[in-house]
Amino acid sequence: MVKGGLPGDEAVKVKGWLKAHQMLVLRRIVQLGILGTFMLGPLIGVWIVKGNLASSLTLEILPLTDPMLALQTVLTGNIPMISGIVGVIIVTVFYMLVGGRVYCAWVCPVNMITDMANGLRRKLKIKGGMSLSRQLRFWLLLAIFILTLLTGTLVWELINPVSVIYRGILFGFGMAWVVVMGIFLLDLFVAHNAWCGHLCPVGAFYSLLGHFSVLRVSALKRDHCDDCMDCFTVCPESKVIKPALKGAEKQISPVILSGQCNNCGRCIDVCAKDVFTYASRFSGQK
Repeated sequence: MVKGGLPGDEAVKVKGWLKAHQMLVLRRIVQLGILGTFMLGPLIGVWIVKGNLASSLTLEILPLTDPMLALQTVLTGNIPMISGIVGVIIVTVFYMLVGGRVYCAWVCPVNMITDMANGLRRKLKIKGGMSLSRQLRFWLLLAIFILTLLTGTLVWELINPVSVIYRGILFGFGMAWVVVMGIFLLDLFVAHNAWCGHLCPVGAFYSLLGHFSVLRVSALKRDHCDDCMDCFTVCPESKVIKPALKGAEKQISPVILSGQCNNCGRCIDVCAKDVFTYASRFSGQK
């Protein structure tokens, strides 16, 4: 890190602004592109995709179904239709290959809100905050499944921020602003990466789904590391970096193997030494 600067400042000096933000730019293109594709039908009548991020049909052919939604549906006592089951299989296989929490960094629109909050938090140099356990999201996930089973309703879909934002875009934000601002202020003042890293049950679910995924971030050039700590500062799950970067916890491979990594590429962007890259989980095996 440049003395007195922000994480990534040195990378900008060495690589230029675009290369030091390439993954961020790509993520925003993907996130806005996906959201925009869903909006085309309701807003201007161009139905490339029908549905939402939980369940959709693309070009009247390709069904995609959120496995977490499908599991909740089963818990309510209903069995998804054949197209829904096919959609679950497609999505599950995809995220088992590229990493379950890729959804969090590359698809979920809430990520744009939390990234903005945490970026502002770094600029304002807001330190500390409430101590939240990262295991809390798994307990919330379990609670959602239990409540769904007991009530026979899709509990999470009633309060899911992604669904709230989607409805807000279509029908006017109203209460959706409360959700958006609540998450923004939570990450800005209460705790670093509070929503995505500590509370969101969707992230917890997808971390389990992609635990053995093939696509990973690798500290391939870790011998070039100058200990600037920029990658640790910007990573939403910073504990996943050390085993691969430092060979800690008896891990020899430079590949980040934790299911909590969301393959966001923040570490790739901010590293002036180009230590990190995308690779196969098997690339570090002898």
